Amino acid sequence: MSEARPTLEGMDRTAAKTAFANVLVNTLIANVTTSFLWFALTFWVYIETQSVLATGVIGGAYMLFIAFFAMIFGTIVDRHRKHTVMLLSSVISAVAFLVAGVLYVWQPESALLDLGAPWFWLFSVIILFGGVIEQLRNIALSTTVTLLVPEDRRANANGLVGTVQGLAFLVTSVFSGLSIGFLGMGWTLAIAIGAMVLTFVHLLFIRIPERTPEPDPDAKSALDFRGSVTAIRLAPGLFALIIFSTFNNLIGGVYMALMDPYGLTLFDAQMWGFALAFSSTGFLIGGGLVAKFGLGAKPMRTLLLVVIAMGLLGSVFMLREWWPLYVLGMWAYMALVPPAEAAEQTIIQRVVRFDRQGRVFGVAAAMEAAAAPITAFLIAPIAEFLIIPYMDTGAGQRQWGWLLGEGEARGIALICLFAGLIMVVAGTLAFFTKSYRKLTDLYAHSPDQNPDAEDETDESRTVERITEDRDPWLRRTSETP
Repeated sequence: MSEARPTLEGMDRTAAKTAFANVLVNTLIANVTTSFLWFALTFWVYIETQSVLATGVIGGAYMLFIAFFAMIFGTIVDRHRKHTVMLLSSVISAVAFLVAGVLYVWQPESALLDLGAPWFWLFSVIILFGGVIEQLRNIALSTTVTLLVPEDRRANANGLVGTVQGLAFLVTSVFSGLSIGFLGMGWTLAIAIGAMVLTFVHLLFIRIPERTPEPDPDAKSALDFRGSVTAIRLAPGLFALIIFSTFNNLIGGVYMALMDPYGLTLFDAQMWGFALAFSSTGFLIGGGLVAKFGLGAKPMRTLLLVVIAMGLLGSVFMLREWWPLYVLGMWAYMALVPPAEAAEQTIIQRVVRFDRQGRVFGVAAAMEAAAAPITAFLIAPIAEFLIIPYMDTGAGQRQWGWLLGEGEARGIALICLFAGLIMVVAGTLAFFTKSYRKLTDLYAHSPDQNPDAEDETDESRTVERITEDRDPWLRRTSETP
């Protein structure tokens, strides 16, 4: 099996800190831009067509495209310099948005909004593709944390990444609607094109001190699934962590499907937009707290405690149809998302070899991105045709009224109650699993993923050799040409 080679030697930490700050700002602009245009497209289509089906298909397709491309993106990140990958992401997104702009100028809006015509779907898919490519930059950013940030500060850096993502959500949830309302789709496209060109120009002035990655002789295809599996299996308990995070996203899909319908029973459309913008500031607070205080010595334990807290919040913030309870509950729930994501990233950055981290982040992103829309597609019809009608009956109100009170959305509250309790049970049981103990121990004893070291430590090679010796299938996989 080929030895993992370092990417840096004697990096100046001041230069690394400056590079990371610049990359973070660049990613913020890019994330805001792609989310801004994608939200704007959804608003524009719904306002002009009033078609819930069209917006639902667009949103589901976006997540499924991420699930499909994320593993390919991970392989690309491992094979190329991170700066090159980010430049590629900016160029492809800018070109995609430019093509969409040309299409918008060439075709009348009536043709682009005709759901039965090919122009609508072509226009949407082009913008979708430009937005999905941003996931390539996000995977590269996760590995850049390992490259540029000292090991004892990576949890804090991951908190900053969560803050950037939260700020992007906050900005787009407000300004996308304003842009469509006051400027229209044409000028919205122009703003997105200009911002993506700005990220490209800015990247040209950023210097990330890194060497070109050595090619992996076992990775011969664009989708290196075998290399991803190998990297995950070399870290005992890591696959269980990814499955656990995917399961949490399945439960999170319940909230994704029901959050807006419930909110719109409490507010009109305009006020709901402001309530959502306020609650999304929780992302900033949660990410900021991680950036300040880190995740503690055992990020796996922190992750499970955060998941249990999220389950408790999700089960109680709809117990009564009170808008302060709902808005504050959403705010607290969103504040817990960055610590959960930062914990998963910090663990992967510690226990996975640097030259394979892109593929592992790609697998995790693919599985987690596919989970939420699947649940959303399943739970929406169940809620509409089974649970909500039952809660409108006298029997449903007598059975659950003592707990859920009265109101027109008690069916949604019942679903979220049980979804939250399932999350609490799953997080609690995870503490008693062998995978939790193995991964916690591996994190504590893994050598530092220090890209500027001259070579791997003997301990790193010994851990890898012992792991392969215990697993004959893995040894055969790694030795197969």
